[in-house]
Amino acid sequence: MANDNRISDLRAMTEDQLKDEVLKLKKEQFNLRFQRATGQLENTSRVRIVRRDIARALTAASQKRAEAKK
Repeated sequence: MANDNRISDLRAMTEDQLKDEVLKLKKEQFNLRFQRATGQLENTSRVRIVRRDIARALTAASQKRAEAKK
């Protein structure tokens, strides 16, 4: 259920907002990987969630581009 809200939020964003969201998530992903490598990561499931959120944002962005071309 939470994923449905997240997807609809992403679809409501503009392409620039989606680009910013992907950038923010990639920074978080980098920080999580760094924490995991140094043994400081407590919430290991967050890595998977962030990776999937990046994919959702990229998918929403590509759908927007496809709609714009029509």
